[in-house]
Amino acid sequence: MTESAELQLRDLVDKPFDLLQAIERRCLELVQVNSADGVDTAEWVGIGFKLGAETMLVARDEIREVMMVPDSMSRVPGAKIWVAGLANLRGQLLPIIDLRQYLGAGVTKSSRAARVLVLNSREFPVGIMVDEVFGFRRFLNSEFSSDTPQMTVRCERYMQGVFARNNDFWPVFSMSTLLATQDFQHAGEQ
Repeated sequence: MTESAELQLRDLVDKPFDLLQAIERRCLELVQVNSADGVDTAEWVGIGFKLGAETMLVARDEIREVMMVPDSMSRVPGAKIWVAGLANLRGQLLPIIDLRQYLGAGVTKSSRAARVLVLNSREFPVGIMVDEVFGFRRFLNSEFSSDTPQMTVRCERYMQGVFARNNDFWPVFSMSTLLATQDFQHAGEQ
């Protein structure tokens, strides 16, 4: 930022609304300059989560909400072992699935960091239990590769690719692929 531009922003310190408008104008100008220079500014937004020792992403639009693991869940008789139970979410019954157990990677530990990702699906309302959620992660579309990374958790069939920035790699887990899996849909059959 130039010195004169910085002075103009300092002049607006007592006018917070005008200051925010000036900052927004400058950001939009910067995006236009980068777009004109051929810089890819299109952004992908996901939610970072941990499953065992792996860190992954899920597309933001596949998740309706993130919630704490419910204190009480009702076991479902005859359900597969990876169905943790049914929880009451604001008056609606929500099946909770232990993703680690479904993938054969052990049981999700009951800890303060464990969370449930509530999937954004009207057809299959379900919560997916994971070890930890890191919040939103933003990447440029140009940082995506469709290569499937090698994982310690055997979940390659659900991976869409990976985002790479510097030496950090964030594999993308597809919840829609998980929902379409016959085995996942037939959780009550032993």
